[in-house]
Amino acid sequence: MPRVIGIDPGTVSIDVCGLDDGRLTLDRAWPTAEALADPDAFAAYLRTAGEPDLIAGPSGYGLPLVRAADASDAEWRLAFLAPPGEAGGIGGLRRLVRRLTELRLPLVFLPGVVHLDTVPAHRKLNRVDLGTADKVCAAALGIADQMQRELAAPDAASFILLELGGAFTAAVAVERGQIVDGIGGTSGPLGWQAAGALDGEVAFLAGEVSKAMLFRGGVRTMIEANPLLRDTAVEALLEGAAKAVARLNVSAPEAREVLLSGRVAEDPALRAALADRLVARLPVRRLAGFAARAKQGAQGAAILADGLGGGSHARLMERLGIREAHGTVLDHLFVISPEQARSRLGLAGSA
Repeated sequence: MPRVIGIDPGTVSIDVCGLDDGRLTLDRAWPTAEALADPDAFAAYLRTAGEPDLIAGPSGYGLPLVRAADASDAEWRLAFLAPPGEAGGIGGLRRLVRRLTELRLPLVFLPGVVHLDTVPAHRKLNRVDLGTADKVCAAALGIADQMQRELAAPDAASFILLELGGAFTAAVAVERGQIVDGIGGTSGPLGWQAAGALDGEVAFLAGEVSKAMLFRGGVRTMIEANPLLRDTAVEALLEGAAKAVARLNVSAPEAREVLLSGRVAEDPALRAALADRLVARLPVRRLAGFAARAKQGAQGAAILADGLGGGSHARLMERLGIREAHGTVLDHLFVISPEQARSRLGLAGSA
């Protein structure tokens, strides 16, 4: 049976979850700055429970299933949506993944929500960020959680995953064990650190929307600008999250509950306040998972790696359609052309 690892990159920590024949072997949250500063130490930790057979590595916006060692330069840029020299976002993450690949660790890139055939085409129009690859992973954990709680098959799982992360707020709709829609952090409601979807006129007034700009403008920015805005900013976060659930409930009417993930969702007071707003729609429950330290995305990534390796989660992974994922995050653009988007990434003229 496979020895696998799932990795979930975040602005605060890079989380690691390891499974060996389904048994938890690695469970750690590395401060992001430390992991990026010493990739070799991070790689050494990944080998402490034995040489892994497969690692579901940091995949950014995702790629159709491909080993990192086999990915082209264009695929690397599409996964992390950044041209050479871009310092915004989680700076140094691509270098970390490159180094892990150089050290012959068997990393595989996983798809994002937009790559999945289970999401109808009309929900992808003019969208890139329907949910990054780590949101697909967190949804996989949610399916495994409902399977265990209800002693049911993967196709019985229906819920809305709501992630209140350290930077972004995002949501994924799961119906009958498949992802059918999503709202990504850069296209969704207000986040703790990030503004979420930008008013088009704000984008116009900014003149240029940089990668760094996508990571600011949220609750923390507002509080730093004016501490008296805290209650107002938190209310905006909670109401925006509730509206995201209502929106995705249209796509997944069979959803039975809202599962909460992410760093901000660990706050009991915020969870209770959010549950009060959703009580008339769906029950709310924190998705804890099976690990003590690694976040939900890392646990879900380990589950998918286990399934890809033929382990006990193979049926769950197949139900999600991970192997059938295809295309690029730029395929459904009309407000700008895919060619214009490729040019912005330094990929002009590439297929």
